[in-house]
Amino acid sequence: MEKYVNVIGAGLAGCEAAYQIAKRGIKVKLYEMKKHKKTPAQKMDLFAELVCSNSFRSSDPKNAVGLLKEELRMMDSLIIRIADKTQVKAGASLSVDRELFSKLITEEISNNPLIEVIDEEVTKIPEGYTVLATGPLTSDALSDEIGKFIDEKYLHFFDAIAPVIEKDSIDFTKAYYKSRWDKGTADYINCPFTKEEYLTWWEEVVNAETHEAHDFEINVFEGCMPFETMAKRGVDTLRYGPMKPVGLYRDDFKPYAVVQLRADNLANSMYNIVGFQTKLSYGAQDRIIRMIPGLENAKIIRHGQMHRNTFISAPGLINASYESLKRPDLFFAGQLSGVEGYVESTASGLIAGINIARLVLGKELIKFPRTTAMGAQAYYLENASKEDFEPMNVNYGIFPPIEGRTKNDRKEAYSERAMEDLKRFKDESKE
Repeated sequence: MEKYVNVIGAGLAGCEAAYQIAKRGIKVKLYEMKKHKKTPAQKMDLFAELVCSNSFRSSDPKNAVGLLKEELRMMDSLIIRIADKTQVKAGASLSVDRELFSKLITEEISNNPLIEVIDEEVTKIPEGYTVLATGPLTSDALSDEIGKFIDEKYLHFFDAIAPVIEKDSIDFTKAYYKSRWDKGTADYINCPFTKEEYLTWWEEVVNAETHEAHDFEINVFEGCMPFETMAKRGVDTLRYGPMKPVGLYRDDFKPYAVVQLRADNLANSMYNIVGFQTKLSYGAQDRIIRMIPGLENAKIIRHGQMHRNTFISAPGLINASYESLKRPDLFFAGQLSGVEGYVESTASGLIAGINIARLVLGKELIKFPRTTAMGAQAYYLENASKEDFEPMNVNYGIFPPIEGRTKNDRKEAYSERAMEDLKRFKDESKE
């Protein structure tokens, strides 16, 4: 009987896994339910839809997520290749034209002769070789089945997505282009506050009405915290977070706080508000966004909203190959596996795809060196504390330490060590 792999979910991790499996000559059945059933956060029928932000974050290889992207390029990642191809100007970060990115991913996956796309919802974990990559938007039926399979209480919480503004509605007598400390190119639009303007605006934010709260919303992941929740932690919390003004001075004017906007498409006609994930009511969003200097007449193309994020408590359930410890032919990938972030999800899909292909081919599974960003992320999933496990973006805190260096030298040393070890590992594993 001909062997094939089921991949459930055509998000970033699922598409990356399907590509890696097919690349190794194995047939894939890729299941995606969007054409028949979308979640509230999804808008397109296309694969790899970016529902939260259009940014893959820093491109600096000395930064942990920048290093992770470099590693993925070395390993021929489909997602990063298309992200590079659809990049929009965003200073030192890799941001993409959201729709074009998903369109090209969909075309490449759909045109691959070894990948059969099946447009239907999967409500039970399939028998046989399977990668579960249903992401933060896993359907209720499949979530229930996964919960039963792992015999583990499922962790549910909601992420918040940021509003998108039409560029032509921005007042450039007040707003200006600049990247922080003039690093990269000046691709961010900055809306500066005076102290008086900020304090008036902050009062409105902390007293604004939100969408009706639900019990599950108390578990919102720290890295995707709604901006109004941050505001309620203190009057200066936003000023030391997404509205930090340092490095964004204009001539002799030193703003008290700054709202930044980043291009959301290649045409630069739409901009998302950086760090402004929100669960405010639409009416409150309209009022508060238009209190921002330069956005008084803002045309809001998409309001912010909350969407569900579902993940397993990875330690004790999967290993660093993303293989289920309970069922060896079942792999988890993407945010469902306990990673956080677009690039991290892509990396998990790549590792899961490579390993399940090796399993089908009768080869030994591989674990990436812990000194690499991909390996450090996988090691964290396998070895973190199970009792208080929480999704985490890749960071140098989960790498084996390098001593005796200054902070900047240490970052460069982490990056150099990772790339050297990955090259050696790639040669040795013949991957």
